Amino acid sequence: MFNKLDAVVNRYDQIGIELTRPDVASNNELFRKLMKEHSELTPIVEKYKEYTDAKNAEKGALEILAESGLDRELKELAEEELKMAKENIEIFADELKILLLPKDPNDEKNVIVEIRGGAGGEEAALFAGSLYRMYTMYAESRRWSTEVVNANETELGGYKEISFMIEGAGAYSRLKFESGVHRVQRVPDTETQGRIHTSTVTVAVLPEAEDVELEINPADLKIDTFRSSGAGGQHINKTSSAIRVTHIPTGTVVECQDERSQFKNKDKALKILRSRLLDEAQREHDAAIASDRKSQVGTGDRSERIRTYNYPQGRVTDHRIGLTLYKLDQILNGDIDEVVDALITHYRAEALKQEQEQ
Repeated sequence: MFNKLDAVVNRYDQIGIELTRPDVASNNELFRKLMKEHSELTPIVEKYKEYTDAKNAEKGALEILAESGLDRELKELAEEELKMAKENIEIFADELKILLLPKDPNDEKNVIVEIRGGAGGEEAALFAGSLYRMYTMYAESRRWSTEVVNANETELGGYKEISFMIEGAGAYSRLKFESGVHRVQRVPDTETQGRIHTSTVTVAVLPEAEDVELEINPADLKIDTFRSSGAGGQHINKTSSAIRVTHIPTGTVVECQDERSQFKNKDKALKILRSRLLDEAQREHDAAIASDRKSQVGTGDRSERIRTYNYPQGRVTDHRIGLTLYKLDQILNGDIDEVVDALITHYRAEALKQEQEQ
């Protein structure tokens, strides 16, 4: 680990020197690239300095304790310093191991979130609306922007499906573990007997794909236009501005009708298509790598039931990590940081365990 840390520090210092060179400062693309790398290495370098400071404190305390003729007060101070230094060394070493884990290249990207009602009909559609509200309120709390791409609304105000973009630094790193089946248990307003119904909603979180990451052959696309429509089939406008894009080789279909401009809808639809295709390619790649590994709980697969929202008990349970919180209202109002942080900690621990086993 320490060879790797020394290499990181050397690279950090080298970048610092390069950033002062006039030819680098005048090259905007290179300057941005180096600044990005510099900012990514900074937390590691700073934590390594804390670690080396703790090691030096340990060494200093041991040297004092090795001296003869120490008075009692000085000895107690040195022993306390030694104890604190050893605790810090252990803490900083663990934090460095996590910081050195391979970083997900998608973590800083914007995301496209797709929510679809599953089992449960209208009740599932209503809960899809609740989840859409939850994620948009969470985005707002982090000062991220949201934009609806496509929505298929029901007459009661739910969504058969809704796709929207969230733009903000680190959006994917915070939301990537939300993909999967979300289950809701509650008494619907239409239930006269007071029976609890169980419905499901699927959530897919896709990192926004950049043009350079995936090239799509225009000949592989079938593009149709149609009229935008709202709940109950009422037309939002009378022009054929809605776009349906079909990727012929894979059969993937994307619709976008949020904008009145056909060109804007086409641009958004292609953005979602590119992200879906890239996500599928990444999943196939990950599956091939993991085929000979032990299966893990909580893979983020969209067919996996990941969380239950129980209204009668005010309870939210994430099944992947066994976390139960009795704060349903707060979570549905966008206060999901406690769940997100617990998931990130869990998967970092799993990644660290795999790293050590290799």
